[in-house]
Amino acid sequence: MRIVVALGGNALLQRGQALTADNQRRNVKTAAEALAPLAREHELVITHGNGPQVGLLALQDAAYREDVHYPLDVLGAESEGMIGYLVEQEMSNLLGAAQRFATLLTQTEVDPRDPAFQNPTKPIGPLYETAEAERIASARGWCVAPDGDAFRRVVPSPRPRRILELGVIELLIENGVIVICGGGGGIPVVRRADGQLFGVEAVIDKDAASALLARELGAQALLMLTDVEAVYKDWGEPDAAAIRRISTGEIRRYPFAAGSMAPKVEAACEFAERTSGIVGIGRLQDAQAILAGESGTVITADAADTRWWD
Repeated sequence: MRIVVALGGNALLQRGQALTADNQRRNVKTAAEALAPLAREHELVITHGNGPQVGLLALQDAAYREDVHYPLDVLGAESEGMIGYLVEQEMSNLLGAAQRFATLLTQTEVDPRDPAFQNPTKPIGPLYETAEAERIASARGWCVAPDGDAFRRVVPSPRPRRILELGVIELLIENGVIVICGGGGGIPVVRRADGQLFGVEAVIDKDAASALLARELGAQALLMLTDVEAVYKDWGEPDAAAIRRISTGEIRRYPFAAGSMAPKVEAACEFAERTSGIVGIGRLQDAQAILAGESGTVITADAADTRWWD
């Protein structure tokens, strides 16, 4: 089976955790231990979030010179290499030298007229207390927004239209390579009228890009792995309940938080409705059980569909 696994930013760096190399490596090792059994049995493509990492790189960049900044597309490319390196190494330690890996810098084409450029909503970087968030936003011209009890920087998040390295990814998969690609939703680029590409200041939603990639690769399953057990109905309420198996039509009836679960659910529905595949959402450590329909939330176009684990 061909599976696209989308590792959430919180699966690689837990909420509130210090943005250190040691913490990231420990979390990536945990991710590798969860994914290695899948890699032994299936074709595996790994995508990942990069919000905390690209935000950290932006802070480091800002400390260099106040008047010179690297754009977010360049910082996104840096984060793809950094995270991909860790994933490759930790999975290779488990699967052995015979297994081949490739971390691919992935460009994702977006529409320069996307309204998201006028409405930044994608959180990146660390959490700030109110006073610090106001100071940083004023000093650097950043947009900030509430994230729980704190604040984070927010940037535009245009919809992905095309994965430019798709053919290379296909070639690698067909030759038995585990591919790490589309980090942070891919490097956001637009195409000029003359056909030339250039990067833009944005961070693409990783789940939307992963769903697009899974569709175009003809994957049978898309796993969105994060730090929550499942998708919950009435999250935060006394009668909150985990959703175990549901159709796209049913799950669209429920409201979900715009900054967290809503993008995952929308991406899941798009994949399931346009393919004959399934989507699983749940905890990283439950990856195998989610694929087997024994944990997390399983979303299909038809709620009665159980063909992958019967």
